[in-house]
Formats: sequence, structure tokens, C-alpha cells
Amino acid sequence: MVLDLPVNLGVGGAMRAGYKFAARRGYDVVVQVDGDGQHDPADVARVVEALATDNADIVIGARFADKGNYVARGPRRWAMKLLSATLSRVVGTRLTDTTSGFKASNKRAIALFAVDYPAEYLGDTIESMVIASRAGLTIRQIGVEMRPRAGGTPSHNPVKATLFLGRAVLALVIALSRPTRQPIGQSS
Repeated sequence: MVLDLPVNLGVGGAMRAGYKFAARRGYDVVVQVDGDGQHDPADVARVVEALATDNADIVIGARFADKGNYVARGPRRWAMKLLSATLSRVVGTRLTDTTSGFKASNKRAIALFAVDYPAEYLGDTIESMVIASRAGLTIRQIGVEMRPRAGGTPSHNPVKATLFLGRAVLALVIALSRPTRQPIGQSS
């Protein structure tokens, strides 16, 4: 089944549309993967299983969690380490790959993201985790292996890495400046 959108909404808009669809259909779990072929479909079951075994609302499939041999270099790697350290403090658990596009979300996360999912660049990774944490959701990660990119263009040159860092920091600042939501499943 494919959700065919009439216009390009960007990653964040497409994700929100997907979460709305899943919420309306009563789905228990949603899995997000990037479109470049780097996520191994064999890891989907492990990420979904970790929702229950780790008592989590969201599980991130992390490139830098002691599995596989994915390497980011230079400014991009430094930016990813800085973001991971900062976001780990915000969400209250150690995260090593805050820009991963490989995640599983349970019913509570689906309900939240159906109404509050960021549309800005990198909001789908960084800001969404801040929103989830502030809504009382539990976030965990498990290590996954990354395959060679099957499509798209990597952002590995120093200029693109610097832009990535600036955008990522901006996304984090935006996320931290948003008001805190009431935890999912609690009434006022």
C-alpha cells in the first residue's frame, strides 16, 4: 500500500501524513526507513521487537551502536557526536545516532506524531525526538548495520557537512524552544 500525496510535502510532511494514516487505521506500530536503500529490511523485525523488550515508545536503529562498520568522517562526524551528546541529555538516555532515519514507533508515538510532527529539515530526526521526550515517551536505540547507499547523493564534503551542522543546531534550537506537551495518555 502506498500513500500517494498530491504534492511534495518534504520528509516531515510525508511522515506526518503517514502517521495520520496509521492512527486513523489503528496501526500498533510504524516503521520509518530512509529511501536510499541503506537500511537492511532484515533489521525491521529487531527494531520492532525492541519496542516491547526495551519497554520503549520509539526505537532508533542506530549506525553507531556497536554493530556494523559505518563511518562518518570530519565535520559531519563531529556534528553527529555533538548532536547525539546534546539530545541524549534532553531525552534522558544515551543515543549515538540522532540523525538516523530508521525508527519504529508504537501506538503512543503514532498518536503524538499524527498531530505533532515537524516538517522542517532535520526535524524528522532531531526535533521529533525532543517532541517525543517532552510528551513523556520513552526512546531507546539498538545497533543496526548500514548497507552501501543504493541511491541519492551523500553529503560528505566539508561545505555540506558545515551546512548540515548549522541546520542540525537550528533544528535542535527550534525543538528546545517549543512548549512542552502534556504526556500522551494523561488528561489535564
